[in-house]
Amino acid sequence: MSESALPAFVLASASPRRRWLLAKLGLEFAVDAPELPEIPGAGEAPDAFAVRMAEAKAVEVAGRRDDAWILAADTVVTLDMRVLGKPKDAAEAARMLTDLAGRRHVVYSGVALLAPGGARAESAVVGTSVVFRSLTREEIDAYIATGEPFDRAGAYAIQGEGAHLVDRVEGSYTNVIGLPLPEVAAWLRRWRIL
Repeated sequence: MSESALPAFVLASASPRRRWLLAKLGLEFAVDAPELPEIPGAGEAPDAFAVRMAEAKAVEVAGRRDDAWILAADTVVTLDMRVLGKPKDAAEAARMLTDLAGRRHVVYSGVALLAPGGARAESAVVGTSVVFRSLTREEIDAYIATGEPFDRAGAYAIQGEGAHLVDRVEGSYTNVIGLPLPEVAAWLRRWRIL
């Protein structure tokens, strides 16, 4: 099969961070954002929720694009197994950042790859531990004033202004941004997409 005849590749995500990361692999792809409510099931573990959501997003987009490979991901930030979503306002962002300060938390990304026609090719969840340094209230307020904590799970962006909040990362750095790139690249090589 010639390169021009290869099936299309679609990223099932509205996240500019996932688009940026996937582009780093040199892969041409389209973007088709799914529209699904992201609600954990009663008693559902955060890692199970992340992979379930990734699979559901991929399936939804595959319903529109059965000619393409579909990659979807969902990332959750957890502290003591409690999911920290996107803060609704500055007060909630301050609470989250105060809770995270000086502590270890875990970021889980569920990732799913569907083959053309919708068959599941790969599915996994990757966990990365992130340790925040101790933060003063002034540092938290200054970070919130940047506007970056909004529209970010856990109220921070490790690849942006929030980098200075982090003492260390144990595991995949790109996973914390929203896509575990080494795992995804291995899948794409295995399926001869890259």
